[in-house]
Amino acid sequence: MAMTGSDTNRGITGINVTPLIDVLLVLLIIFMVIVPVTSRGLSSNIPQPPKHSRPDPEDTVVLQIATGPRGQLTYLLNQTPLAKSEIAGRLVGIFASRQQKTMFVKADSSIEYARVAELIDIGHQAQIDNIGLITPRIQSGQ
Repeated sequence: MAMTGSDTNRGITGINVTPLIDVLLVLLIIFMVIVPVTSRGLSSNIPQPPKHSRPDPEDTVVLQIATGPRGQLTYLLNQTPLAKSEIAGRLVGIFASRQQKTMFVKADSSIEYARVAELIDIGHQAQIDNIGLITPRIQSGQ
């Protein structure tokens, strides 16, 4: 007796990719879980209501940038005019003995945000922990 094969008994000669796809999906899930999620950008604190009383106005440090009468920029630290190059040294001197290092930046509405960002950077260089922005709406108390 001779064995003859028919065309219907032939198997598929290609590779079975179903287990490979399963392995690929499992590896994808593992890598998605392992990759740490890092947040990038500026950190911010949500304003909290005062716990007992308002801080003393003399303790508050406000760095203001305004447009002068001839269009030049003027810098004020607690209503005291100073040059831009003096700001960092004055801030370091003010906050050297303070435990709570909070400063506020106030700018005219006509000032570009890049100028405000420069003041924020100067504050970070002076090791100030919290820097707040005073907007016209906050100032009016609404």
